[in-house]
Amino acid sequence: MNRIASAAAVISLSTALVATGAPAAAHAAPAWTSCGTAAGLDPRQECTTLQVPLTYGRPGGGTISLAVSRIRTARPGLRRGVLLLIPGGPGSPGLSRPSAMAQRLPGAVLDRYDLVGFDPRGVGRSSPVSCGLAHDDLAPTLLKPYPSADGGIERNAAWSRRIADACARNGGPVLRSISTRTEARDIDAIRRALGEQRLSYWGVSYGTYAGAVYATMFPGRTDRVVLDSNDDPDPDKVARAWLANYSVGVDDRFPDFAAWAAARDGEFGLGADAAAVRRTFLDLAERLDRAPIPWPGANPARLDGAVLRETMLNALYSDAGFPALAGLMRAALGPGPLPAPSTAPDEAMQNAAASAAATLCNDVEWPSSLDAHRRLVARDRAAHPLTAGMPVNIGPCAYWPYRPAEAPVRVTAKGPSNVLLVQNLRDPATPYSGALRMREAFGSRARMVAVDSGGHGSYLVNGNACGDDAVTAFLVAGERPARDIVCG
Repeated sequence: MNRIASAAAVISLSTALVATGAPAAAHAAPAWTSCGTAAGLDPRQECTTLQVPLTYGRPGGGTISLAVSRIRTARPGLRRGVLLLIPGGPGSPGLSRPSAMAQRLPGAVLDRYDLVGFDPRGVGRSSPVSCGLAHDDLAPTLLKPYPSADGGIERNAAWSRRIADACARNGGPVLRSISTRTEARDIDAIRRALGEQRLSYWGVSYGTYAGAVYATMFPGRTDRVVLDSNDDPDPDKVARAWLANYSVGVDDRFPDFAAWAAARDGEFGLGADAAAVRRTFLDLAERLDRAPIPWPGANPARLDGAVLRETMLNALYSDAGFPALAGLMRAALGPGPLPAPSTAPDEAMQNAAASAAATLCNDVEWPSSLDAHRRLVARDRAAHPLTAGMPVNIGPCAYWPYRPAEAPVRVTAKGPSNVLLVQNLRDPATPYSGALRMREAFGSRARMVAVDSGGHGSYLVNGNACGDDAVTAFLVAGERPARDIVCG
């Protein structure tokens, strides 16, 4: 994650006006300054800091800082407005996204929009939160709760209670304020500060749910809405459904890796066909469950079955991850040494873990029954051995000390028909089956462009001209397909 220099100026937004949605009062425009010269930043990117309410609807309840960035269009005469880039996660920063997207978006899109990014509250430079977790508790195979080798979940339950207690002790009022409803209100505060009557945006992954919630809470303030790699918006489950969908998504996507590896059997030795590669993976994961291999520098410092499964899940996000997964499997099969691990710094993991947990747990209530989770894990391990029960396992939300302040949003068809969903058919994290439920919820408001491709992220990611052209045409000219389409 790029370090972004702090902005020099702060503007004030009226708490009461933002909370009630009353007509905008006159206020000073944001004071934009350089974001600095960190690697990867476009020199045109500017930064500012907004003050937004800690708790909307509670005047006098204090404010927090929200970091915002932009790259203005080079052709003001063609400018339509703002294209807000809503990051995923939850817990992912977005302040540097205008720089990244300025290198990828077609010129016709860049001509018509100021690209605007932001770090969601609690993330990055926006009043960041931390639960003060120990290094060992930041292991990715705990943050995604992989059961023990025998399927037991007692270790996960103890970890979950420890994390919930730490967040209650160290998270503070910002952590308690985080939710998707609040992010939608923060997005509207950004819109108001920029002086825009309506907002176009491109949300990716969790950003699709945040974007869908905004489009539901503030339908009249939306212009052109692109939701890419869509979460299931089930209001009864919310993030519980997202996590459970990993089982389906990995099953959808793994055959792509298996076919790729089989075509390179001479290089990696994982199997001559896709079925053989799958057997190799499952057998290796079970072997590592029984006899982990030391892996200095990793967290945990061993390659066990859970670490292999988590490495696999991350590799499936993009075809670019296939060689590293195949290389790790080849090394683990012996006799070669393991590759150097890629371990995120604790500081970044602290912030991501705290902000993600706050969103997941503050949005909806979670079941706490240990016996119920045991049954779910046992069934899921049998039905989806690649993920071994992780997607339905117990987590910190089962012991979360705060109840949701508001009910989850129910996404509906009420509002303008200005939403375009774009979705890979084989997405490991937000599977097509869940995206269809987002499509159903929006009804006549939306069209869907499905892309016959694998990986997480669709627009400008897969090289699929049909899908990319459909999204570009919508952003540039407002043109959507007359009906849902599948791009081969």
